[in-house]
Amino acid sequence: MLGQLLLAASRSGAVRRAVSGFPPTKKVVGRFVAGESVEEARNAVERLSDAKLAVTVDHLGEETLDARAAEATADAYITLLQAIRPLGLGSRGEVSVKLSAVGQRLDDAMAMEHAREICAAAAAGGSTVTLDMEDHTTVDSTLSILRKLREDHPATGVAIQAYLFRSEQDCRDLSAEGSRVRLVKGAYREPASVAHQGRTAVDKAYVRCLRILMAGKGYPMVATHDDRMIAITELLADRFGRAIGDHEFQMLYGIRTDRQEALAGAGHTVRVYVPYGDDWYGYFMRRLAERPANVAFFLRALGGK
Repeated sequence: MLGQLLLAASRSGAVRRAVSGFPPTKKVVGRFVAGESVEEARNAVERLSDAKLAVTVDHLGEETLDARAAEATADAYITLLQAIRPLGLGSRGEVSVKLSAVGQRLDDAMAMEHAREICAAAAAGGSTVTLDMEDHTTVDSTLSILRKLREDHPATGVAIQAYLFRSEQDCRDLSAEGSRVRLVKGAYREPASVAHQGRTAVDKAYVRCLRILMAGKGYPMVATHDDRMIAITELLADRFGRAIGDHEFQMLYGIRTDRQEALAGAGHTVRVYVPYGDDWYGYFMRRLAERPANVAFFLRALGGK
């Protein structure tokens, strides 16, 4: 129930203004967001790289209905990629893009063009792009744009949200050789008509999707902080003859950093999702909704403890 309330709040303008205007909030947000500037994002990327962790950087923002804002977001990604290129990370330093931030709500062609520009900038540094998935109304559009992008940039990845009923078939369709798929549980408030409801049902759906990807010929990117899912991934890797290096784990910036480092120390590729920018509200509220421990942390911090 608390998670559903927080997801509803993530799209409330009134709650956004109240939370964003509360002075201690930004201090707390710093746990989950690398900063507001390109320089802060670059510094975070460098620290994580020094700790033997890969990264995928997200310039925060979504659902823009302004063409100039969409263009500005694309330019911000290009600037970011130019800033991190001297670090020499190659494929260990990619970016994640929400298509709604680059014009998807306005026009698919606009989003496609901006995404193509970002992919080209990433390729210039030996890196790539993963398309974030948003609510269920955007899935067909996102997968259509993905197919077009892969004509010139075949390593472009995509996130699939396991809680959607359609996701098992999407995973089958995306399990071909070379296909990079980030599997997540799902972070939007979706109706029962399109998505599994309740933690147990979502967990089971995640495992079914994970099995499809691990049995396939693509490159699964297992986005989870759940030790059970990590263990299941390792069992499936053994069952399907996968070696370390032909799949990876992904975790969020500021969450379970000890587990991130332990997995990397064991030889796994671990990629940290690094968000930055001043439009942090929606992202922050979804992180609170995912785990009660995050809410407790937030409340303790606001209380000065």
